[in-house]
Amino acid sequence: MLAKIKRIYLKLQVSSSPQINLIWGFFLYVFIGFLLLNIPWFQTQDVSILDNLFIATSAVSTTGLVTISVADSYTFVGELIVMCLFQLGGIGYMTLTTYYLLFTSNRITRWHKKIMETEFTMPSSIKMRDFIKSVILFTLVMEVLGAIGFFIAFRMEGVAFSHALWSSVFHSVSAFCTAGFSLYNSSFMEYQDNILVSTIISILAIAGSVGFILITDVYYRMTGKSKHLNFTTKIVIWGFVILLSLGTIIIYFYEPSVRGGEGNQLLKSFFQSMTAMTTVGFNTIDTGLLKLPILLLVIFLMYVGASPSGTAGGLKITTLTAILSILKSRLAGDKVITFMGRKIPFERLYVATSTFILYTTLIFLGSFLLSFFESAKFDQILFEAASALGTVGLSTGITGSLSVAGKIFIIALMFIGRVGVLTFGFALFARSKDKLLKEVDQHEEGDLAV
Repeated sequence: MLAKIKRIYLKLQVSSSPQINLIWGFFLYVFIGFLLLNIPWFQTQDVSILDNLFIATSAVSTTGLVTISVADSYTFVGELIVMCLFQLGGIGYMTLTTYYLLFTSNRITRWHKKIMETEFTMPSSIKMRDFIKSVILFTLVMEVLGAIGFFIAFRMEGVAFSHALWSSVFHSVSAFCTAGFSLYNSSFMEYQDNILVSTIISILAIAGSVGFILITDVYYRMTGKSKHLNFTTKIVIWGFVILLSLGTIIIYFYEPSVRGGEGNQLLKSFFQSMTAMTTVGFNTIDTGLLKLPILLLVIFLMYVGASPSGTAGGLKITTLTAILSILKSRLAGDKVITFMGRKIPFERLYVATSTFILYTTLIFLGSFLLSFFESAKFDQILFEAASALGTVGLSTGITGSLSVAGKIFIIALMFIGRVGVLTFGFALFARSKDKLLKEVDQHEEGDLAV
């Protein structure tokens, strides 16, 4: 029996395209988590099957949208299962097994490499084995340091030792994986003026969201393996800083709930901008109170997201950069698409435009379908759809009151957002991505990982 199952598994590896394997892999994570969360011993109160599916999908997709309170609905083991799900979802489907292969045999099979290349798009300057090692080691280091920092902060606030310990580990993993899950029903609103807590979350979320490409590239630069940072790293750094700064400034000056409130207004403004861009999904102010212009700004930041090959969702800064480069070059009448003096290969532009069109279409379609079944205002529905597809987890407060159909639509958006809209598109039309991967490997100096 086991031999037969193994033969079927190996056949699927060979016959299925990488993107289909990737989708089935994440689906398997969701399904296992869903089954475990349905076990009554792991619940403190009755939780419906649909809500368990919602939580499992939200965890694996590292979104953080919840229809029920995780802290009030699950036991310690249930919370541990949720944490394991967003840890696995954060580092990726094949990362652990690929690292195990490297550790035991110092080689990666062709099948594993194809899956990894489908999930993580990398410039040619980044080697796969170095990338995998940086993912595991950097994740471990950051989450341990984050847990220590959280524990100190929570103990300073008078939280009991045992709760502070578990809460520190849970929120450290959640923050680095930009999962947005919290053991507090109001997220971190009660810590909105705690500089240490906000700083720890911000460092972890930014570290995870800027991407393992950037981390590996910086490591190359520090160890002398490369003489300069690659083009993708520069674009991510500049784009992230500019958008984060603009978001902070606009929220600080134009959001009444921040300007009229007490406490550190600049800290609240920065945190709200940061949590949208990194797609970490924690909030220190009531998102439902945001005025329409700021709500639209947050939607845009969630829409863009951060870096490719990181824990964040969204369209990605590099994709936005490629789209803006096309617009600039067309308006200027240039035949060659460039950005910062670098030529962007047409293969990357094809990927960027396809991602942009499909991503935008899915947000529109998700909002359109939700508007049929939900009585909330359209700006709240749009916000919910953008948060789900961007795997952010911020909400204006309508998640818990979603209809059955609404929950199913949000589940679908969260799952698609995690596997990637382009990967989903290729799998939907049953096309092989081998050709695209070969094209993507033909890098030029101004290449972008989108």
